[in-house]
Amino acid sequence: MKLETPRWWYARDRQVMPVTRALLTPLSWIWAAATARRIARAEPADPGVPVICVGNVTMGGAGKTPVVREVARRLAARGRAVHLLSRGYGGRLTGPVRVDPEVHTAADVGDEPLMLARDFPVWVARDRAAGAAAAAAAGAQAVVMDDGHQNPSVRKALSLVVVDGETRGEEWPFGDGRVFPAGPMREPLARGLSRADAAVILLPADLPLAEPDLVRALKAVPVLAAHLQAAVAPPTGPQVGFAGVGKPWKVERALKAAGCELADFAPFPDHFAYDEATLQRLADRAAQFGAGLVTTEKDWVRLPPAWRARVTAWPVRAAFDNEAALDALLARIGL
Repeated sequence: MKLETPRWWYARDRQVMPVTRALLTPLSWIWAAATARRIARAEPADPGVPVICVGNVTMGGAGKTPVVREVARRLAARGRAVHLLSRGYGGRLTGPVRVDPEVHTAADVGDEPLMLARDFPVWVARDRAAGAAAAAAAGAQAVVMDDGHQNPSVRKALSLVVVDGETRGEEWPFGDGRVFPAGPMREPLARGLSRADAAVILLPADLPLAEPDLVRALKAVPVLAAHLQAAVAPPTGPQVGFAGVGKPWKVERALKAAGCELADFAPFPDHFAYDEATLQRLADRAAQFGAGLVTTEKDWVRLPPAWRARVTAWPVRAAFDNEAALDALLARIGL
């Protein structure tokens, strides 16, 4: 059973859940030491083409996938044959396998690869080095890797760290700095930034980058801002929204900000597998309000085919405030 992301992870105040934090802190020391040792001992494989890693230093919900899609779109616009690479979290196939949206399901390859494969060639591989090599052999001139900042198996030409710019004030993207499971960090911030070429602060469409503390926290690397924008308008009329992503509360806020008339919203754990009973409860709830059902693209591809016609997918995209800065990073690695 998947658990929801704890919101207390993102509290700067160490007095929030102090006993839980204290009890979990020794485990976080073990996690951080194991991650550092694995990275230090690795010998990254070179697939022969540039690999751009879009990762993060926190557990989920930062917005990596929209940034992956936008980086790939920029490369494709420059005439590059770009392939995407994912671990395929939640899928049963170990790969390397090229995702076919007409054949594979989210249960086969994971939801994010299935979603992205409608736009780009996507490879799923538990062994990232083997996946990058397979993409290169299939004609990729560049590989964009979704997640993997802490995966040292493949040589990266460019590493971008995505940071949630919506979490601010009392909620902080790095919490009080503690590593999982005592906090949201995959590794200490300074250590993660030491291997990054730039940080991408991803913000909601209606929220400007006006958080000097966050920029200062990332001062070790160049900082790019990007805004999460609706690719299409949300559906009209009352809606019951639902999402099984790292931070489902962000989806609720984004729908409201885009003008969606939300009658209700149901959060689920990340990569949640929707069954018939759950979907029927959502449909019954929508019927009470005379509302439709709306969810994210990532959730929509996990729905059983019979339900896709009954639920509206709401796609979003990451728009960089300074596209020239992103292009300069890509040019630096010959792309």
